[in-house]
Amino acid sequence: MIDHITPSDVAPGFGYTHVVAATGRLIVISGQVALDENGQLVGPGDPEAQARQVFENLRRCLAAADATFADVVKFTVYVTDLATMTAVRAVRDEYVDTTRPPASSAVQVAGLVLPELLLEIDALAVS
Repeated sequence: MIDHITPSDVAPGFGYTHVVAATGRLIVISGQVALDENGQLVGPGDPEAQARQVFENLRRCLAAADATFADVVKFTVYVTDLATMTAVRAVRDEYVDTTRPPASSAVQVAGLVLPELLLEIDALAVS
């Protein structure tokens, strides 16, 4: 069971839920980057293409655990430039229920494991 809660005395979230309470099996997905199944970078310099690959990798990881994006309770997004968040949000909204989005955090970082990577996203899910 997953409940999305917006406290009345906290400013509304922009594309995320402040509190997601869940019971069930915890699924922890390591940070996913824009590498395809062969380890090749997808979308060099293209935030939207990289975000799409990241969400496809997340989808595949969830499926391997018999879960879907409906089971995600938390995303943590790491970007090398906050301007990338526009593309990340647009692609994310194709994968999640925007009326009940997961809790989320976004952090700008100095770099990721490969200099060409623009973003990384990890996820927590409960099913």
